[in-house]
Amino acid sequence: MHTDPVIASRQRRVLGWLRREALPLLVLVLLLTAARSSLANHYHVPSGSMQPALQPGDRVVVDMRAYGWRLPFTTHDLVTVADPAPGDVVVFDSPADGTRLIKRVAAVGGQQVEVRGGRLLVEGQRPPEHASAAEHVGSRRITLDLAHGGGADFGPVRVPEGEVLVLGDHRGASFDGRYFGLVPVDAFYGRAVAVYHRRGDGFGWRRL
Repeated sequence: MHTDPVIASRQRRVLGWLRREALPLLVLVLLLTAARSSLANHYHVPSGSMQPALQPGDRVVVDMRAYGWRLPFTTHDLVTVADPAPGDVVVFDSPADGTRLIKRVAAVGGQQVEVRGGRLLVEGQRPPEHASAAEHVGSRRITLDLAHGGGADFGPVRVPEGEVLVLGDHRGASFDGRYFGLVPVDAFYGRAVAVYHRRGDGFGWRRL
C-alpha cells in the first residue's frame, strides 16, 4: 500500500518541526526543572507559625545547595556541603503527614535541649527571669511571638548526631518538633535565604 504523497510530506514537516523546536524546548524544560530541584527554589508560606520573621503569604527563596549538591528530584545529596546550623530556617516535609513545612533549627546533634514556656534552653540554660521577645539561637538573635503562649514543653533531651530539633518562632501556634519529634539532617530540601515578596509590601529582599 502506497502512502499518499501529501500525507507523507505533512508527516515529514511535523517530524522536522519536532526535531528542530519541540525537542530542544523539552530538554530546556527538563534542565530548568532539574536546576530548580537541585540549585534554588521558592516556598510560599501558608501560615503564621514563623511570625514575626515570616508572614502568611510570604514568598521565600530557598537555597537547595546549602547542605549539599542534590540528585535532581530526590532528597539524596551527591556531595555534602554543610550540616544545618542552629538558627537556620529550613524547608522539609513533616514526619507526621508529609506536609511541606518551614521552621527554624533550634538544636543540632550533640546538644542537650529543652523548651519551657516557649523558651529554648540549650545545655542547661536557665529560663529568663523577664519576659522578653528576643532569643539567641546559635549565633542569631531572633524575635519570638508569644502572643498565644509558649505552646508545648519539650525535653530535656540530648539530640542524637544526624538529627535536629526544629521550632517555629510563633511558639504558641507552631506544629513543630515538640509534636512530631526530631528530624534527620538529610530530610531538609534547603535553607530559606530571604523573603522576596510580602503581601501588601510587594517585592523586596528581607534576609532571614
